[in-house]
Amino acid sequence: MADDPLSELRGGAMALPEVHEVEAWATPTFRVRNKMFAMYIPVGRHGVKRPEVLVKSTLMNQQLMVQMDPDRYFVPPYMGPGGWVGVYLDRGLDWLDVAELLVDGWKMVAGKTLLKQYPI
Repeated sequence: MADDPLSELRGGAMALPEVHEVEAWATPTFRVRNKMFAMYIPVGRHGVKRPEVLVKSTLMNQQLMVQMDPDRYFVPPYMGPGGWVGVYLDRGLDWLDVAELLVDGWKMVAGKTLLKQYPI
């Protein structure tokens, strides 16, 4: 596990165009024009036992990831029905996989104008 998973996560999220961080529900969230695409949940918050990030996704991708690796990905309570996917941020995590998920989540909320300006 990274010494500080929030620093790793923050670095990946804040590298995306026009992203800003907002504390909500006593935890860091990452947004584009006030639309959230990722939320960090530290150990101890909301009963969490492992650090995790919730990332905006589609129901199809969520289901595929959870089926592919249920020890790494999960359907988060409350946000899961909307397609969000949870990722545990420990135990041999590949941060490149997280970065790809962050880009996908960013694309879902960025809007047409930003997608044209920043074709990533």
